[in-house]
Amino acid sequence: MLDPAELYTTSPDLPELSEPVLVHALTGFIDAGSAGQLLRNHLLETLEHRPVATFDLDQLLDYRSRRPPMIFDEDHWESYDEPALVLHAVRDAEGQTFLLLEGAEPDVQWERFIAAVRGLVERLGVRLTVGVHGIPMGVPHSRPTTVTVHGTRKDLVAGREPWVGRIQVPGSVINLLEYRLGQAGHDAMGFAVHVPHYLSQAEYPDAAAALVDQVSAATGLTLPTSALRLAAEQTRGQIDEQVAASSEVAAVVKALEDQYDAYVGGTGRGDLLAGRGSGFPTADELGAELERFLAEQGKGEQPD
Repeated sequence: MLDPAELYTTSPDLPELSEPVLVHALTGFIDAGSAGQLLRNHLLETLEHRPVATFDLDQLLDYRSRRPPMIFDEDHWESYDEPALVLHAVRDAEGQTFLLLEGAEPDVQWERFIAAVRGLVERLGVRLTVGVHGIPMGVPHSRPTTVTVHGTRKDLVAGREPWVGRIQVPGSVINLLEYRLGQAGHDAMGFAVHVPHYLSQAEYPDAAAALVDQVSAATGLTLPTSALRLAAEQTRGQIDEQVAASSEVAAVVKALEDQYDAYVGGTGRGDLLAGRGSGFPTADELGAELERFLAEQGKGEQPD
């Protein structure tokens, strides 16, 4: 393996850290409701931060598979949305410093990248690494948002009931990072927030707020959520209007509510992964119904 430390450059004035937490939110893997991305944006917009390390994405990214957007204006190229992968030092609401790794998930050199992150974890004395993202689930938006949690030690997830059983999923850097850190004896855990599968392609701030709450509870960090709560309330109102205006949509949401209530009440069977079981709509079916409803409203003003 090539030297992992050559994948990044560190700032000349590294902050003084006392066993910080490292939170990572990378784009490129499943992130239903843009939950992890919304969390990342929210933290960077509301908390003081500065870069600690910047990764060389030219060595890690397949630009042809994820072409960054460019803006052309009449007769010239105006801008380029340059991808980045950066480790920030962030101060929470109480002045405690933690680390936030955010940006594009590497397409190549996964093991080398993970070795680089492990090197930073050890160099900076990180006590706990936490990953966040959203997954589509057969849950209704009208019920409390739930989260699947996993970790490298049983103690990290003690007292939490599992929402899914044994499954096989495609690999990702965020999950492989947790696995490799555990093999190396480091504490790491992850939160996958459950997003209603019919809203998985839209921004769902309620899911991001749930992730912030989970990270705060697991790490002791004081992280703001007021802006996310406000956005979640507005989004919920728009969804409720759309559901109320269509009997077909209302019927399938009611079926999901019944399934959710039975599961939480202890009478459900199986799990709540989207598309599993029988008798309930798939994400495509419910999404198509919502799209049909919106199309029938004509060209009048519609909520996003």
